Amino acid sequence: MSSLQFDAVREDKAGPKWAKRWARSWPSYEAWFIARGGDNGPTRAECEAALREHMPELVPVWRRLVMLAGNGDRAARFLSTWCPPSYLGGCSLAAASNGDTVRLVRNYDLSPDLNEGLLLRTEWTGEPVMGMVEFLWGLSDGVNARGLSVALAYGGHSVVKQGFGITTILRYLLETCGTVEEAISVLRRVPSHMGYNLVLADAGGATASVEVIAGGGIALMPKAIATNHQEVTPPERAEFTATYKRHAHLEMVLDTAPDPRRLRDQFQAEPLKQSNYAQGFGTLFTAEYDPARGAMELIWPGESWAQTLESFAEGTRVISYEAAAAGGSAYDSAQAAEAARAWVGFADLDGCAAWSTADWVAFGQSFATRY
Repeated sequence: MSSLQFDAVREDKAGPKWAKRWARSWPSYEAWFIARGGDNGPTRAECEAALREHMPELVPVWRRLVMLAGNGDRAARFLSTWCPPSYLGGCSLAAASNGDTVRLVRNYDLSPDLNEGLLLRTEWTGEPVMGMVEFLWGLSDGVNARGLSVALAYGGHSVVKQGFGITTILRYLLETCGTVEEAISVLRRVPSHMGYNLVLADAGGATASVEVIAGGGIALMPKAIATNHQEVTPPERAEFTATYKRHAHLEMVLDTAPDPRRLRDQFQAEPLKQSNYAQGFGTLFTAEYDPARGAMELIWPGESWAQTLESFAEGTRVISYEAAAAGGSAYDSAQAAEAARAWVGFADLDGCAAWSTADWVAFGQSFATRY
């Protein structure tokens, strides 16, 4: 049996709560960063210049976080997420709107060892934002007070080019945009280092699915759904992740014109819900977003946790996951780490990608422990 602690934290201006989280998590991230040659990557000045060019509103936030982290060059480069290590995972996403109601729902599929379990509510740029944190300040999904919600899914291939980590881009969208249209405009100009799929929804009922292309550019999809493949590049491990099967199921769901309030039910059963925790591919949580209310709910079997931007309650939940994975093999964190390591491999790439073909945080932890 494995478990993951989920923490709900509010800190309107980054301060001691964030610094405490940094102190807890940075040793593992730093080991991973060093192991993958991060010290040979873009300089601190180059990282700041990239932020100023593409996401200037985040520069004061980044500078404050860097100061809270001790003002070291390595921390500054890591937090910029300019040309970062690869980040892989599963995920199923969908948004539905009927004119009166809109919902965005996602399943987050990964190993319990590889999620930060942090729901953070902030006002770092003056905009109330809450969402699930990645890389200590980026977001995998979230909602803001202006009525925009967004969630990401891995695009299915490990091509790496010059750009930002997608979780920082999601943070930027929610700090600066209020509608799907505004967010799409930002995505056209801010480059991502890898291919990802995003689903967006706003309080006005607009929804969209966007394929974010590695190195820059986007493609708009016909339906507000996404799993782990893109049209531009064939996916890796498509059979393992069942990405096409999940996508076809979501297409069928949206074709039936469902009540958006019932969309979440589809994510609680196969093929969307995953149970292969031993191989690093189990559903850690379902998140449902109501952008009109600035509300979200984290959902697990037999348990849920509702939050709103106006009435955000700090707290902790510990969620246990089944010990048996598909095929009957017992969950083991070392096995999950090796699965993560094997997912990408160690191919040499050009430019900033040469140092950023990394695997997951678990490999950094494993590396630090073994060597």
